[in-house]
Amino acid sequence: MTALHNEHYDVLISFALRYVHSREQAEDVVQETLLRAWRNVNKIQPGSASVRSYLFTIARNVITDTWRAAQRRPQLVSDNGAIEAVPSSDDVESALEGQLVAAALERLSPEHRMVIQALYYDGLTVAETALRMTVPEGTVKSRAYYAVRNLRAAFEELGVLR
Repeated sequence: MTALHNEHYDVLISFALRYVHSREQAEDVVQETLLRAWRNVNKIQPGSASVRSYLFTIARNVITDTWRAAQRRPQLVSDNGAIEAVPSSDDVESALEGQLVAAALERLSPEHRMVIQALYYDGLTVAETALRMTVPEGTVKSRAYYAVRNLRAAFEELGVLR
């Protein structure tokens, strides 16, 4: 095996380098080739001209096996934009919460929904909401109170208990 290695190593490395991406992969191919040849040493005729072609056949089979194994494995993604576009568990949870809130808001009357929108989403004060809706401030407070109660009931109906 030492003689076989010394005589054919350089030729096998140059052969493997044509088909793999790095020197390390080529060395792995040669190592596997010589290991398979050693397992079937009884097929090798010392000093025969067919030894090199036999080793090339083994090397070609090793490279083919390596390619097939790589095809079965998932490829690593190196595109940072694609990785960032994948929703994280926080994004999914916030999206689900948004859908639940939207579904609960749909169950409110338009007046209650407008008060919730102005106070909680637009960040307006009670006085600003009263001016926008042209109603007294007491009405805005009352609608906000009943809207929050109705939202709580809607969340309970949707199965969200907080």
